[in-house]
Amino acid sequence: MKNLCKIFHALSDETRLKIIKLISTEELCVCEIITALNMVQPKVSFHLSVLKEANLVRTKKIGKWIIYRLNDSDLFNRFLLFSIVEKISREEIKEELERLEKYKIQKSFLYSKKITLGEKE
Repeated sequence: MKNLCKIFHALSDETRLKIIKLISTEELCVCEIITALNMVQPKVSFHLSVLKEANLVRTKKIGKWIIYRLNDSDLFNRFLLFSIVEKISREEIKEELERLEKYKIQKSFLYSKKITLGEKE
């Protein structure tokens, strides 16, 4: 029963629901989620930790980046997450998606500039 309480607590916040919707189509790093939500890093990290504790998201580390994705490994989580993603329209997170897209364009531009200048990460 504790697991169910953690799950429903995690789903009781609008910001966490937005995060679920954002990572439903692609894996995102923390910096991308911060930009999309237009929030400071500590708040976003708090919400991500609540989702992780509820076993709704998974992480993987690539270099210095931590990448977040949905954890649909068990049937109950898969059903819940699918239901949530379907209920939240793209229109409801339109601003977040636009900020994310602008960030990705800027990031890829800066990365291509680095390569052109011969800089290494």
